[in-house]
Amino acid sequence: MAERSTAAVDVADNSGDDPLTAKAGTAATDGVAEEQKTADTSAEGTDKKAVERQSGEQPSITAPELHSGHKLARRYRLEECVTRLDGFSSWRAVDEKLRRAVGVHLLPADHPRARSVLAAARSSALLGDPRFVQVLDAVEENDLVYVVHEWLPDSTELTALLAAGPLEPHDAYQLVSQVSQAMAAAHREGLAHLRLTPSAVLRSSTGQYRIRGLAVNAALRGITAERPQRSDTEAIGALLYAALTQRWPYDSDAYGLSGLPKGVGLLAPDQVRAGVHRGLSEIAMRALANDGATASRQEPPCTTPDELAKAVAAMPRVKPPEPEFAAPPEYQRTTYQQGTYGRPQLRPQATQPVIVPPPPLQSRTGRALKWAVSALLIAALGLGSWQIADRLLGQENTTETPTPSPTIGDEKPEPPKPLEVRSAEEYAPDGLPQNRQGVGDTYDSDSSTYWRTKTFVDGPVLAPYKQGVGIVYDLGSEQNVSSASIALRYGGPNTAVTLYAVDSLSPSGTPDSMKKIATVETSDSTAKPVTKTPVKTRYVLLWMTSVPYSGGDQYFGAGYKQAITDVSFQGTAP
Repeated sequence: MAERSTAAVDVADNSGDDPLTAKAGTAATDGVAEEQKTADTSAEGTDKKAVERQSGEQPSITAPELHSGHKLARRYRLEECVTRLDGFSSWRAVDEKLRRAVGVHLLPADHPRARSVLAAARSSALLGDPRFVQVLDAVEENDLVYVVHEWLPDSTELTALLAAGPLEPHDAYQLVSQVSQAMAAAHREGLAHLRLTPSAVLRSSTGQYRIRGLAVNAALRGITAERPQRSDTEAIGALLYAALTQRWPYDSDAYGLSGLPKGVGLLAPDQVRAGVHRGLSEIAMRALANDGATASRQEPPCTTPDELAKAVAAMPRVKPPEPEFAAPPEYQRTTYQQGTYGRPQLRPQATQPVIVPPPPLQSRTGRALKWAVSALLIAALGLGSWQIADRLLGQENTTETPTPSPTIGDEKPEPPKPLEVRSAEEYAPDGLPQNRQGVGDTYDSDSSTYWRTKTFVDGPVLAPYKQGVGIVYDLGSEQNVSSASIALRYGGPNTAVTLYAVDSLSPSGTPDSMKKIATVETSDSTAKPVTKTPVKTRYVLLWMTSVPYSGGDQYFGAGYKQAITDVSFQGTAP
């Protein structure tokens, strides 16, 4: 049996505290919400010892004594404390400016780890990868250091998923594939997690896995590692092991999971639980075991997230389970379908009277047809007589060309004219705006300024990472909108734009519930959606669901992205 490495021991020691299970809403928000204020003192002592062992410090600073309702920067209102540990506290809060929930980590400015927490938060924010829970702000103010990050109440912690049982092979395959690829991208930018536990991984309603607490969770606790890539790789292997077996791959219990029996070493997942996917079992062992010792199999170990991601990509793809359909009811045969010819009758049947049809044209339909034909003949005779009389009278009178009088139907519709844009706001129903401060550059008549999206790794369709990006424009009053002209910074195929009529600058609901005006897909640097029937509205949503691939430029790297330099609308006044 293979033994775990020193790095795996560090991961287990630093991750052995009990997960936060108080509330479902809290379970999908904070990257360090594994302990409550009333957490078990033994788990708290274990975490403190891990911090002392990693950083050589004796933490004695208490967490800031704040209360619900306290405001930071006159914007972030604290709602509920979810963690208070080792001189810092974590809160669920509300961003009153953008009217959305956020998470906040707080610690005193004189805390020995305050500088490292700020540096880790700012480095994580610069990554901008949608596979990670984004850091929104990192500030030192009034003797406090606080880090603001996304709060995702519609996502579920891996801890909660594992409490219900092991994952299906397809779900486990998606977990290790997405998490290893995300961590490989982070390590390429010099960022490590070092605290990649089941509570740090979230699954959204669309099946996408997101990682929270990149670099920040470890900085809050003073955790370091000599080989950070190896530590994160073994942590991913532990997550996969738990997903396959519902057991923690070490001899201690953690995160609501039972550990392996003491003294037996590291057993392969398919030896712990029957029916485990063999390929995924081998991947877990290659990430966890030392020096390539993988029980009865001799495979090279994966020592970095990038090697692990390549190993997952090289294995046969695990298909999702086939959908189950309810069995149709048993087919009921009737006497008419079976036929009764040549079969004896079980009982005498009454003779049905034969209905004799009426003579031709004597029924109700026939009489109506005769009257219709007679009326047509009379009308034809009258029309012929009128034409003959008009021709005879026209020969006697001098012909004058009558001047036709104009009718309402002869009026030509008013041609479209440019519509003025009064204001605009970015529309981000998922709470992840792209570039709010650049919205005004799309209607300032200056082609050198622009609003841009973030750079996406996958594309051209933004889903499932993001359903779309867009801006809502205010035309000042209701107008009959018929078309738009959108100047784009990046050319290339697959830019898909749709215009919707909405009720305000901050519409509620998704674009599927809004009235569509026009849609277009272009490969040029200009998009011109046009509708045959103008739509009456004051507010227009410009919604992009697909963007092209573009190489790197002076400011931004290569990837799937788009930018809007100028937008103009055409229509008529109602």
